[in-house]
Amino acid sequence: MKVELFPPDSDTEPRHWVRHDQAFAMMLGPGSIEWGSKRSALEKFNYAACDLALCHRHEGEWVGLMNVSHLQLGISDAALMAASEEPSGEVELRPHRKFADSRLGALATAVHAEMVAGFPSGRLFLDSIEQAMAVALVSGQAVRYRPVRISRGGLGPARLRRITDLVHARLEDELGLDELAQSVGLSTAHFARMFRKSTGETPHQFVLGQRLERAKAMLRAPDARILDVAVACGFKTQQHFAQVFRDVCGISPTGYRQDFLGYEATCASETCSEDGPRLVSSQPELSHGLPFTSRNM
Repeated sequence: MKVELFPPDSDTEPRHWVRHDQAFAMMLGPGSIEWGSKRSALEKFNYAACDLALCHRHEGEWVGLMNVSHLQLGISDAALMAASEEPSGEVELRPHRKFADSRLGALATAVHAEMVAGFPSGRLFLDSIEQAMAVALVSGQAVRYRPVRISRGGLGPARLRRITDLVHARLEDELGLDELAQSVGLSTAHFARMFRKSTGETPHQFVLGQRLERAKAMLRAPDARILDVAVACGFKTQQHFAQVFRDVCGISPTGYRQDFLGYEATCASETCSEDGPRLVSSQPELSHGLPFTSRNM
């Protein structure tokens, strides 16, 4: 997925634009854009924040005064074809200079937040967002649309083991949705649906959960540096690791380690000899489960 940010442009001279990929734009605030199929016949469109525009493909458009900041997202043919289950070619979408779609708006907002943060969540997160966008575009804007066939089953145990083994072997690397799908011989869209049906999680949520489980195990070693844990678990920065860990586990990595080591020390200090009475700690065992099954992508 190609992500581009366009600030307001005060140039009033009409420009001719042609895009050969399928793109749509989300307005980041109120403003206006002058559009037209002819240089001499531009029409002004007024936008509010989160309004969308679905760009013409292969056909030139004239753009005049562009008085609004907007995010433009290019969706790959592979994602569109997977969403429509077309074997080859292009999926034709209806262009719109202004429309609203709550699903696409929410997904584009998530991409914008990811871009502002410096894309810390990695390729798999963007791949998952792109596939969800492709499904929304095909279901709502395709000129020739065949309903997506949804299997009643899910991934079998052998395929799930293959995915789990691949994720564990590549936790510190960038993993893409296409790699996961190819490892079990499925298209990206079909794999994403079947994985969700089998596990209750999106592939991105599953990979993130596995990374955090490895991080917890590493944090139980008192001499492991937080930065080393972050890198070994596939996080680009220590700050992003700490934020994700806190959001999911409800505690910082340092706090998790301190609580774990404090609990271990408490257990050790309360161990008595076999001849004396054995004290039972009233402190409950710490649990930092991963509530991914309640999350929606």
